[in-house]
Amino acid sequence: MPGPIQSLERAAAILRLLAGGERRFGLSEVATTLGLAKGTAHGILRTLHQEGFVEQDAKSGKYQLGAELLRLSSSYLDVHELRARALVWADDLARASGESVRIGVLHKGGVLVIHHVFRPDDSRQVLEIGAMLPLHSTAWGKVLLAVDPAARAELNESDPVAFTARTLTDPAAMDAESVTVRERGWACDIEESVLGLAAIAAPIRDRRGTPLGAVGISGAVERIVADGAPRATLVASVRDAARAISRDLGATFPY
Repeated sequence: MPGPIQSLERAAAILRLLAGGERRFGLSEVATTLGLAKGTAHGILRTLHQEGFVEQDAKSGKYQLGAELLRLSSSYLDVHELRARALVWADDLARASGESVRIGVLHKGGVLVIHHVFRPDDSRQVLEIGAMLPLHSTAWGKVLLAVDPAARAELNESDPVAFTARTLTDPAAMDAESVTVRERGWACDIEESVLGLAAIAAPIRDRRGTPLGAVGISGAVERIVADGAPRATLVASVRDAARAISRDLGATFPY
């Protein structure tokens, strides 16, 4: 098994040093404290500075943590707060709908499942936390494509795959559906990812109205769909759950 990468270990040590101090550190201080050659410390600090992980004071030349670390930590906290706030509402949605519930967030060109509640019927099911769902063919992904510009930008960098005959892969068709999703406030997929399965999802937003993710249900087509469309009672349940989670995160309505 490969060992740790020394340059990354040293970069991590520098970040921890800057995080634990109450003042800025000069190059010599960083090198001496961590037992690094001055040239090595300077090379790592220069790279961290270029990536935004550290900042250098123009007058003193000393270093402190940079804004990029704050952005990454905020993203981490947003996801964990979202999951914590959603636990009760996701359980309630599973009971009300009789279907499995997933909460997903945009991640690396797809939807990362951060919470999954089993369908409450004691059937054999597989926990899907950590699974990735496609953006273009799932209700969760369609919600994010409709409300989060970053999602569409990531989709534009990929080549959507047709999983079934019903999967939308044409950009114009996906754009038109996004308009519909934004107008009605929810998305659905009917056998677009897996034959025999359908899903409904709605967006979760924070106090600024920023989309954080989506909550939705999925199950057999015959349970989710009636007369070719998602059952109105299930749509209402999903939207109520999304609004409840959003309110707990500080969102106000209308956005």
